[in-house]
Amino acid sequence: MRRLSLCIAPAAFAALYLSAHPSAAQTPGENGIIRVESAHSVEVTADRYEDAARERGIRVFARHNHTEAAREYEETLSPTIVIAVGNPGYGTRFIRENQLAGIDFPPKALAYEDPQGRVWLAYNSAEYLYETIFARHGLDYPPEDVAFYADLLESLAEAATSP
Repeated sequence: MRRLSLCIAPAAFAALYLSAHPSAAQTPGENGIIRVESAHSVEVTADRYEDAARERGIRVFARHNHTEAAREYEETLSPTIVIAVGNPGYGTRFIRENQLAGIDFPPKALAYEDPQGRVWLAYNSAEYLYETIFARHGLDYPPEDVAFYADLLESLAEAATSP
């Protein structure tokens, strides 16, 4: 089985989950961002996202807590954590093809609390990544990677946000 781990559960499982939880995920807007409401705090959502990534063989490159950084400058910000994950075995070839792609890779997810106190996990859709980011850098990719990556992203989000 091919391992493409730039990425986030099998399509059948994701379809079952989403049919049972219709408000769990939103269709990406014009900006390509998908938001999934979490049943957990921002910290726990981020932890679960990282755990799910590692379980799938995906490297966690970085975790940045924007709230803590703001606090260091006597600023306030609701809980906000960004996580960068990827698979160098898959993604390195694209950065080698156009090193400027490294500004957009690895992909990131954002766990945050909105003004109403609801916690969300947000990430760029697979379509946005491949059709916009890859295009930005003139990169070609196997078309089947889009569906694989979309399923992977859904599985990571489901693992991070479900009760």
